[in-house]
Amino acid sequence: MRENLHRFFRAARGAGVRVSPAESIDAMRAVSKMGFTDRQILRDTFLVTLAKTQEEKRALGDCFDLFFSQPEPPPSAPDNDNTDEGGEQSEGSQTDGGGGGSSGEPSGGADASEQQASPTPSGQPSEGLGPLAQMLLQQDRNEISAAIATAANAASLSDIRYFTQRGIFSGRILEQMGIGRLRDDLDNLTATNPSLGERLQAATDGLRDAVRETVAQALLLYGREDAENLRNEILRNAPLSRIEPRQVDEMRALIRKIARRLRERYSKPRKRQRRGHLDVRRTLRRNAAWGSIPFLTAWKRKHRDRPKIVALCDVSGSVARVSDFFLLLIHSLHEVVDDVRSFAFSGHLIEVSQILDKKSPEAAMAEIMSKVGFGSSDYGSSLADFEDGWMNSITPQTTVIVLGDARSNNLDPRADILRRIAERSKRVVWLNPEGRMAWGFGDSEMPRYATFCSVVRQCATAKQLERAVSDIVATYQ
Repeated sequence: MRENLHRFFRAARGAGVRVSPAESIDAMRAVSKMGFTDRQILRDTFLVTLAKTQEEKRALGDCFDLFFSQPEPPPSAPDNDNTDEGGEQSEGSQTDGGGGGSSGEPSGGADASEQQASPTPSGQPSEGLGPLAQMLLQQDRNEISAAIATAANAASLSDIRYFTQRGIFSGRILEQMGIGRLRDDLDNLTATNPSLGERLQAATDGLRDAVRETVAQALLLYGREDAENLRNEILRNAPLSRIEPRQVDEMRALIRKIARRLRERYSKPRKRQRRGHLDVRRTLRRNAAWGSIPFLTAWKRKHRDRPKIVALCDVSGSVARVSDFFLLLIHSLHEVVDDVRSFAFSGHLIEVSQILDKKSPEAAMAEIMSKVGFGSSDYGSSLADFEDGWMNSITPQTTVIVLGDARSNNLDPRADILRRIAERSKRVVWLNPEGRMAWGFGDSEMPRYATFCSVVRQCATAKQLERAVSDIVATYQ
């Protein structure tokens, strides 16, 4: 049971429930007190000890129901003619046996060896058949389910990770159950007793279906995390501008996970970072009266500026979707950076901080796009709008982030305004969704803008976006 619980904890992690080693130990202690007999009590025990949120409770409950449910093999299709015939043979055999004077002659034209064989519950002979064939002919579902579970454990079914492994593990389970001997029994019965062979073939098909269902269930339990990681890795490296409509929700979920990971990494500075490093010289001088025994300690504390971020996002038609994900990530970092102001522009610039704070991402982006989105980009006019209205928000502690392709449709780029922003701010970071090979060609003003930027990066994928924002936030830790 301990091994089974470990598999359940791993399945729960795959379902999105954060289960630490300490929490798994607490859960096992609670289970040892509550017992395993009552399934509902066991379920409630896991919900109390492992789930931290309502979302985790739902995920853990679904995982529990799936993990502790055993698939039953479907009943084989009965052959009415054979059943009736078998029933009559069984009754005749019992009548002859009851009279005590049976001559031992086979009745109904059956073979003598079949008459001497011990009958199964369905009235069919089983002598000479392998254990798997006998089990299938007896149609004991509990015994078959137990045999499948034992074979699945022997085949290490919990190691399944990807849907391409379903056939491999199905074959392993069937081999563990003795499918080779079963094939031989089917061949022999097909030649000697076709009616019984048909029944065994139907039962074998049911067994294969049950094994496939068991493997599919295991894939849901143990392969979900790896499959999701693979899908996320593909999304992380996919160009944001080429995300298909059906993948937008998945990408937004991925961006939220990235934001949560960044919050967990940077929102709680370590104690050592808060108090600084030990100042050995000051500590020794302070404790000179006690023979330099360090009763009193002195620490070197490094002054850290209060972080401020100003984000200028191009939401014109060419980069609108990239800006969607970028704004979602930036405004998910309020626990890390308290002072975040965001602006959006195409032909002119507006502040969108309150829109993003008060509305859902979907509603916020719809409103922003209705106001300034999908237009022709004019970086010069947008920078002029920012200088006129919000230049005073730039301080020496401000990091200015610009997300855009720097294509101004051959209009005046007003690089002089970006130079003044760079002089007032701590630094200017430009994240360009286009490849570097395209910078400076056509109407791209990237080389001119790059002169006044501290950092210029290609930022075409979620992975590059995460790395860029992580580096920006890390400078304030």
